Amino acid sequence: MRRLSFIILLVVLSVSLLAQKSPHGNTFKANCDDCHKTDGWKVDLKTVTFDHSGTKFPLIGQHLSVNCKECHTSLEFVKAQTECNACHTDIHEQTVGNECARCHTPNSWVVTNITRLHQQSRFPLIGPHTTADCRDCHKNLLSASAQSSPPASLLRFDPLGIECYDCHKDDYAATTKPNHAESNYSTNCTDCHAMNSFTWEGAGINHNFFPLTGGHAISDCNSCHTSGSYSKIPSECVACHQPDYNGTKNPNHISLNFPTTCDVCHSLNPGWKPADYTDHDASFPIYSGSHKGEWNSCADCHNNPSNYSQFTCIDCHEHNKTDMDKEHNGVNGYAYNSNACYGCHPSGSKGKSFDHAANGFPLTNGHASVDCSSCHTKGFAGTSNACASCHTNNYTQTTNPNHVASGISNDCAKCHTNTPGWKPVTYPVHSNLQGAHVPIANDCATCHKGNYTTTSNTCAGCHTPDYNQTKNPNHATAQFPKTCETCHSQTAWIPAAFNHSSVYPLTGAHATVAANCALCHANGYSNTPNTCVGCHQADYNQSVNPNHKTIGITTDCATCHSTNQGWEPAKFPTHNTYYVLAGAHISQTCATCHKGNYNATPNTCAGCHTTDYNQATPNHIASQFPKTCTDCHSQTAWKPSTWNHDTQHFPIYSGKHQGEWNTCADCHKTASNYASFSCIDCHEHNQTEMNSKHKGINNYTWTSAACYNCHPKGKS
Repeated sequence: MRRLSFIILLVVLSVSLLAQKSPHGNTFKANCDDCHKTDGWKVDLKTVTFDHSGTKFPLIGQHLSVNCKECHTSLEFVKAQTECNACHTDIHEQTVGNECARCHTPNSWVVTNITRLHQQSRFPLIGPHTTADCRDCHKNLLSASAQSSPPASLLRFDPLGIECYDCHKDDYAATTKPNHAESNYSTNCTDCHAMNSFTWEGAGINHNFFPLTGGHAISDCNSCHTSGSYSKIPSECVACHQPDYNGTKNPNHISLNFPTTCDVCHSLNPGWKPADYTDHDASFPIYSGSHKGEWNSCADCHNNPSNYSQFTCIDCHEHNKTDMDKEHNGVNGYAYNSNACYGCHPSGSKGKSFDHAANGFPLTNGHASVDCSSCHTKGFAGTSNACASCHTNNYTQTTNPNHVASGISNDCAKCHTNTPGWKPVTYPVHSNLQGAHVPIANDCATCHKGNYTTTSNTCAGCHTPDYNQTKNPNHATAQFPKTCETCHSQTAWIPAAFNHSSVYPLTGAHATVAANCALCHANGYSNTPNTCVGCHQADYNQSVNPNHKTIGITTDCATCHSTNQGWEPAKFPTHNTYYVLAGAHISQTCATCHKGNYNATPNTCAGCHTTDYNQATPNHIASQFPKTCTDCHSQTAWKPSTWNHDTQHFPIYSGKHQGEWNTCADCHKTASNYASFSCIDCHEHNQTEMNSKHKGINNYTWTSAACYNCHPKGKS
């Protein structure tokens, strides 16, 4: 009977044990004796045989020496999370994501393959960037002493601009040879510089806009950019090679009036030779016409190799004097010399005598009876058809009027015909004569009185006696300006009108002084300023509330004031230069903040709102809140504030504590000190249950500080 009772008891206990819920959760499959011994439930970590490699989180590296409780905060091991950020605070503050394994290994936090990792980013490291100090770009990595107080995280990797200029704008601005800013160089540095170069030298600028080939294949930029400026350098050959053009004597480019488009004859090869003057036919056809194939070298015609402006026609093939004299019998101007040949045969072809009209200069009037040599003293080639080319002496020696002193154009045809004696003369510049001046336009003596050199072209030049004799009003006494056209027309002196609005509109307080001109024109009418400060500098200097001069208010009075009497009302559109007005500040009157004193008004929040700070709930003083109000508040209203409780201290808007509180006082029991908080006065936290759950946990105490030390994120 006893034996049967024992068996029944054993069966009951077995069933009871099998029905008991495991503290490790129903899904936990390990054998109890992997960790526990028969003498008690307490686990000796030295004898644990549980193989963690069979789980989703094998223990390697630093995790091999971590106490189990640091990860398994509850007895249900399956609840332990495998993500790094579940246990490790994101010291990068969400600037690089949550995938810690991209950079770190369980062996150490030290990152040993930074360059390789960077190749997967928006900015792969090449050239000098591979050896750069991370802190050169990532400024948040600076030491705490270099940061503002309180310091931000020292390990933030905020996204940076990946354009060269984002980091190198100081280099761009400081570069003087060449000066990038003044020359308006592109801020796309790779246009000229290579990212794999360890120096700025050897810029690889794309010079395709002016290919550096042939003689231009130079390595010294200063050879062409002699002024130090690398912009607006002309691309024409002569811009650099004018000295070469001027110094060339064989042939003499200047005397022969060669074009300065060097590429007509020259290539880009080093040195100027060989040169090809394929445009010779424009001067005289030798590649076409009668002379094609009749010569072998330049010396056949140009028998003076030091002067290609000289040429010979009469030393060639059938040109002998006897035949030529006979052929030109009766031809005016004929002479047996090369210049005469060219004068009548500029195309090298036979034909009738030279037709002057066909060449744009018909011989009429005074030119009809002139001997050819009078104009063609230096030969027929290149003779100008401009009047001044022959008549410069007439122009310079004329004294009434003195053409040179008066700046009269040397284009003689503007006033003269080609009749003998230069007369009659017209002067088209006088086309601006109007009104009363028109009837005397043909009577030059009325104004010029026989002297055309010193005749004035201003009203006062002729009408100063009228100015001096005018008594109503007395122009001289009132110091009216002598620019008569300001008030008078060329038709008559009367009616006269002065449109003050064209100079300075008289409005507001100025309208009341319009009848008393002397109030503004006390020093005459010539140099009266038309700016506010021109008359009101003393008012500006003497203003003390606010002190305009001390705080640097603009002297452009119209920025704030109208022309109303007394300077008021005044506006201050540049207020944002001194203090930005936004939100609730916009609707305030000036007196609300300034209280009648515009000189000593603070420009910080606490300067005006210290009383609000002192009386605020929560108690800002006891909690030692900073007085930088904008950390939590906007200019719109004090509430709601932007205090980021979750990131800066303890998650209450997320995680397990979301929705578990109503007011700050639920946790902060001491209203005068928000640094003080309570964990153990809340929901399921009772000492008996917590003592039971924390058996065997070192340093456990029933205090809020202990709770926070082990659960800084509020997790079990």
